[in-house]
Amino acid sequence: MAREREAKGTDTNAQIITTDGGRIYKPVNLISAISEIQQFYVIESKGQIKKIPSEFLTLERTIDFFKIGLKSGFNEGLALILLFPVFHFYLFPFVFLHLDWFSHLLFGCIPYLPLFINSIICSYISRYFVGNITRKAINALLTGRALSLLLKAFLVYVIYLVLFRLGTPENIGRLAGQFGSKAQQIYSGFFAVKPHLVPLATKSSLLMVLAAVFPYGSVYLLDCWHRYRIKRNMRRISA
Repeated sequence: MAREREAKGTDTNAQIITTDGGRIYKPVNLISAISEIQQFYVIESKGQIKKIPSEFLTLERTIDFFKIGLKSGFNEGLALILLFPVFHFYLFPFVFLHLDWFSHLLFGCIPYLPLFINSIICSYISRYFVGNITRKAINALLTGRALSLLLKAFLVYVIYLVLFRLGTPENIGRLAGQFGSKAQQIYSGFFAVKPHLVPLATKSSLLMVLAAVFPYGSVYLLDCWHRYRIKRNMRRISA
């Protein structure tokens, strides 16, 4: 009888939340972070636990989401910084000399692919912006990514602006002279691309700013739409 009472006392449907930090799964990249946000969304949207306080997502876990966003923005900006000059200052002026407009557009989009893809992925999670935990996790993730992209946008513009200002005939002549027989080719090649430095840097910086702001905008607009639908349904019920 005592065993039966003990078994009944331990038979419960209550959710057990572990506090052992060593066993808690931590997201390591953007996809795993979004997957964890999806799990939070299921818990909050299906009403398994009512009104979970935002403190359930601890400071350490919030910083983890922030760092993942920061790392994602850093990788996107790094890919753009590395591929951008290769395509626009070498391949297009000196290799792909006779491309049609469609091929030029296709190859020109390659440096921006990581930026576009991750922006779409980050915008996708706007549908999970419903409860205290999901809001806190999404805000931390998008804030980290936005800060990283905005910093990269500023650095890209400043670097190319400084390069444009320092690219005088005297400076480029002295630099090209270090390459011997290729000095004339480097000198003429630089001044062939110099007029495009600032416009292309402006374009890239604006795209990074847009990629940083667009997910925030999609989250905000979708949240406003959800709140409007809830208020409309409440008015209909009360009427």
